[in-house]
Amino acid sequence: MNIGYLTIEIITGFFLLFLLIKVLGKKIIDQITPFTFIGAIVLGELLGNALYDEKVGVGYIIFSMVLWSMLLLFVEFLGQKFLKIRKIFEGKPSVLIRNGIINRDQLKKNKMNINQLQSLLRQSETFSIREVAYCYLEANGSISILKKSPKQKLQQEDINLPPQSVHVPVTLIRDGELLSDELVEIDRNEEWLMNQLKAQGVEDCRNVFLAEWLHDDGLFLQTIDQVSE
Repeated sequence: MNIGYLTIEIITGFFLLFLLIKVLGKKIIDQITPFTFIGAIVLGELLGNALYDEKVGVGYIIFSMVLWSMLLLFVEFLGQKFLKIRKIFEGKPSVLIRNGIINRDQLKKNKMNINQLQSLLRQSETFSIREVAYCYLEANGSISILKKSPKQKLQQEDINLPPQSVHVPVTLIRDGELLSDELVEIDRNEEWLMNQLKAQGVEDCRNVFLAEWLHDDGLFLQTIDQVSE
């Protein structure tokens, strides 16, 4: 490949990509929806593949990138004008937790399990499901959380409270399965756990979707019946 010609292609692609991003807007950078995510990937692939294909000239690079950008703009225009089109291309958030109760059906629809939900919550600085009033899975895969009012952020210094020790919640039952290793971690046994479950009206751990222990706050659980309503 001719170095001079490759240089021209790279410079052309660089400035063209810069201009197209300016025209398409910040949505394609943030990848707010699955459609803009795909749009950004394809736009980059069009440029990357064209640069190293000797049969593709500068004209083809410009044509393919401009055409793809025009299609993205056209879909964006339709989404602004028609609500149904917007729903198709942008999707809508899913309610994973409603009024503090996990929505198991929505987890299944979004191909998620309780482990993944807990991981996303921890990434959002929420270490216990008991803190959450509502949790939405946004179209771009991120989550938005509304915490229960007692759990909303308040600086201890605002009310002159002394520093307190912090404890991490431990999941003891997940999807009806008892996690023995976690019991050992908190220095408890199955008999203790069964007594805790019975105190909350649950006779069999297989009926528990999630059970979580937190020091000084006790056992928090949700049954399979609760999350399946």
